[in-house]
Amino acid sequence: MTAAYPSSRRDDVVETLNGQPIADPYRWLEDPDSAGTKEWVTRQNAFTEAELSSYGERPWFQETMSAILARPRAGVPVRKAGWYFVGRNDGTQAQDVVYVAESLDELLAGGRVLIDPNTLSDDGTDSLGTFTVSPDGKYFAYGINESGSDWITFRLLDIATGSPVDDVVSEAKFSEATWLPDSSAYLYVHYPSGGRSEGTETRALGAGELKLHRIGTPQSEDELVLRLPNERLYFDVDVTEDDRYVVLHIFEGTDPRTRLWLYPLVDGGLGEPVKVIDEFAFEALFVRMSGDRLILRTDRDAPRGRVVSSDLSGSFVDVIPESAATLVEVRGTAGGLVTVSLVDAQPVVTLYDVSGGDARVVEVGAGGLVGLNSSVKSDEVFVGFSTSVEPTVAYLVLDGAARALPELVPAGATYTPPAVVVERRVEPGRSVPYYLISRSDLGFDAPRPTLQWGYGGFRIPVFADYRPGWAAWLAAGGVLVVTNLRGGGEFGSEWHDAGRLANKQNVFDDFIAVAEHLFSSGVTTPAQLAIHGRSNGGLLVGAVMAQRPDLFAVALPGVGVLDMLRFHLFTVGAGWASDYGLPDDPAQFEDLLAYSPLHNLRDGTTYPATLVVTGDHDDRVVPLHSHKFIAALQHAQAGDAPVLTRIEVDTGHGFGKPAAMVASEWADLLAFAAHHTGLSPEL
Repeated sequence: MTAAYPSSRRDDVVETLNGQPIADPYRWLEDPDSAGTKEWVTRQNAFTEAELSSYGERPWFQETMSAILARPRAGVPVRKAGWYFVGRNDGTQAQDVVYVAESLDELLAGGRVLIDPNTLSDDGTDSLGTFTVSPDGKYFAYGINESGSDWITFRLLDIATGSPVDDVVSEAKFSEATWLPDSSAYLYVHYPSGGRSEGTETRALGAGELKLHRIGTPQSEDELVLRLPNERLYFDVDVTEDDRYVVLHIFEGTDPRTRLWLYPLVDGGLGEPVKVIDEFAFEALFVRMSGDRLILRTDRDAPRGRVVSSDLSGSFVDVIPESAATLVEVRGTAGGLVTVSLVDAQPVVTLYDVSGGDARVVEVGAGGLVGLNSSVKSDEVFVGFSTSVEPTVAYLVLDGAARALPELVPAGATYTPPAVVVERRVEPGRSVPYYLISRSDLGFDAPRPTLQWGYGGFRIPVFADYRPGWAAWLAAGGVLVVTNLRGGGEFGSEWHDAGRLANKQNVFDDFIAVAEHLFSSGVTTPAQLAIHGRSNGGLLVGAVMAQRPDLFAVALPGVGVLDMLRFHLFTVGAGWASDYGLPDDPAQFEDLLAYSPLHNLRDGTTYPATLVVTGDHDDRVVPLHSHKFIAALQHAQAGDAPVLTRIEVDTGHGFGKPAAMVASEWADLLAFAAHHTGLSPEL
């Protein structure tokens, strides 16, 4: 491109880390609220807009994405304390609206609006994060996330009347309101940070506290149940269905390995904890009670997962033994258990009795798992699936059979997605499986523009599931590739271990190997290949484009972790040490430095056309990662391909983003990818 990039000041900042001098010329961009950073953001956004507005592909993708996001849609129903709830969107709303009914038939007929998050803010950027229901069915406790932030404020509604209750709890994170059996109080995870800062939150989070809030009392009187010793530990809280125990899972950051404590419920409060498992040695997640024994999902001595029963000393007995499939979900039902297992990354739903017998596979739609809702007090199970071009389809599973619930979706505008073919392929050298998805009327007689997606981390499985942009890319004639990389959760804990810490380079090598397989099999060429990922997937894209810039025409790193030497110093970054390690450790520092995208850009190198996207209120992967990376990339770029950034205002990591913003971001990403891979949507 001919126009000069907006200037980015380069300071003489050099820090010695583990004996090595590390230059950090753009450290000033770490302060999102400084006048310099704000002015830089304004100039970068204006430069990007000028470039994108010249692309002839952009209007088609804007129109198509608007039509896709205008589709009416609904989530997966849930039954709680005698009420049925579902989120719906008629296609015109920024946020989904929560409906309630006293019966499933009433919910299917429409139900009653309980809360409309579109009324929470003028611009639709405040969203409903979590909700729970008091055991007596009176209160609806909902968490509000402002402008896409992870910070939560809890409020209450009276379900029967829909009226607000004068009761507010703030400064919560990564939590829902977990009710005591008598509905008088709930537990939540509090972070005593002094509240959210005026600007973008970048401070390290600090240690969390488990607190008990009694309805009708001020938050200042909340009882401290447990304070964790450091900021890398997190809580997850549940109450057993027999009302005997509060179940506390303690995690070390994002590491799946778990401590498991039980607090007896006594006299309206909590007794001293029984530490069933008190070391971070394996995953052990509470499912339900079976008499006096706990039913747990665990990977102890079972990399693909199994279901066990346990006494309070942590002695395990198999209920559902490990199999070749990967166990990813287990929930309690009135009849026993419902599981979701992955067979070559394809979800399979199975019902069991509480002893693990009477196994019945339930025939439901193919694709990606969206949600699974059940209760030990009901025979009804609700499960949701999606495909690459179809959003959530909810099913009722009852008496061993599944029934789709299309009537949940409200009336509204229509959009017909393209008919597609989904193939399962395997890259032979490293045995990396992937999905190859294409419009059914287009063959592979010649290479075509292709978008390759990946994640590869934190034991999170990747499916050929729905993202709004996929339908537009496929409709335009592009090919979509969804990769199952080491580090993910598709094939159990060993697959995860093969892609984390000192093995993290395996994730990048897997992704590169799939790209090369796409070339050798005639699917696409380096001049036609775009790569995309978000968060840890943004790290993936940043790393592989730095290592092999010759392989890709376009790179689209979204909200990525791109500075691997300072990620741990901001908000929740230290919690990611289970996958990344920590730069303070000399050995892990060397591993991190070897692949850190920011530190592996080389001046005078020809890089792919790049569009970095972030949100200015992202308090999970703070925007400094994207800011510093694009500044360094613009300085290093020797080729003619543009390297740009798109910084969304008043949004965060992605959750709760208003529909119009989702449509706009996808339109720009896809137009950029199409322009630089030669994809013409006017087929």
